[in-house]
Amino acid sequence: MKNIKSEFPILIALAMLGIGFALEHSAVEHGGVMLWGLLLVILTAIIGVAFRIAHHAEVLAIRFGEPYGTLILTLAAVSVEVVILVVLLMGEPNPTLARDTVFAAVMFDINGILGLAAIVGGLKHGSSKYNVDSGNSFVAMLLVAIGIGMFIPDFVPDAQWHIYSIFSIVIMAVMYAGFLRLQTVEHRTFFEYSSETEEEAHDETHSPNSLHVSIMLGAITLVGLLSEILSVLLDAGLAGSSLPKSIPAVLVALISASPEILTALKAAQQNRMQTTVNIALGASLATVLLTLPVIEAIALFNGERIIMALTPVQGGLLLLTFLTVMNNLHDGETNAIEGISHFALFAAFIALVTMGLV
Repeated sequence: MKNIKSEFPILIALAMLGIGFALEHSAVEHGGVMLWGLLLVILTAIIGVAFRIAHHAEVLAIRFGEPYGTLILTLAAVSVEVVILVVLLMGEPNPTLARDTVFAAVMFDINGILGLAAIVGGLKHGSSKYNVDSGNSFVAMLLVAIGIGMFIPDFVPDAQWHIYSIFSIVIMAVMYAGFLRLQTVEHRTFFEYSSETEEEAHDETHSPNSLHVSIMLGAITLVGLLSEILSVLLDAGLAGSSLPKSIPAVLVALISASPEILTALKAAQQNRMQTTVNIALGASLATVLLTLPVIEAIALFNGERIIMALTPVQGGLLLLTFLTVMNNLHDGETNAIEGISHFALFAAFIALVTMGLV
């Protein structure tokens, strides 16, 4: 009974799924309060399910330890992101949705999650230590991945985009497979910090791992179904409106990042900054190396090129973000001042979104 009660958000989401399918066409037809009200309900249901996915991933993370723990957390979050993104791409044509989603996810993960966690950890502990090798490894891979996936495409002519898409899919798969191998075997110690305290609060039931995996997979499927309704409502709400066109991308990034934010903040409060660094940078890397190949494969299948090249504003924000993260993550310690610098960039991102400039 306790386990059933804990899955209440999933049960509510199932009910919202039925209501959504029943009222979807009526909401689109009437618009206004009914449309946006139903959209908010569906969005809340998706976020609730995302938190349950993150919970089950966290239980498995505690059992397997670092670096497997945060790897499971980030893969769970990225799976939710990919599912929602693929569903949204099946709606109204939006050739920049994938690019904007990946960009927004990086802003949320590095500037939002890392910034807030560094502030919280710094205010409570002064400075928080982590393994500097992990930060260097993540940033090195991120720079190359974003360069291949989002900078170089700006210079690839339409006549040759198929070839470059195939190349990018293959090279990113190789990069991620190689990174996973090094992260979990040869360089596993890079992503560990020996003085971190262990957290066992979420593993009191000693339930089988298969149960958590099954619930996660079912919940991810539920997210996909809810996303179909969300896609229809978003398309109807944004059609002919003056709202920023990047709202769907920001919502996708927010849904996947919400559980990670709470997990990272909790780790920062407990002076486990290594976990926070692994979550923030690991999620960014997984987003780029897993999301982009999936989207490129869909584009190849449909025969329609998607726009992955960054806009000048996006490129500028990413440049500032990487300069800041390389400066801040160079000594194995974080503090509130470094956190404020990242959060200021996140605030700039939100401001530019509201102005419709990114």
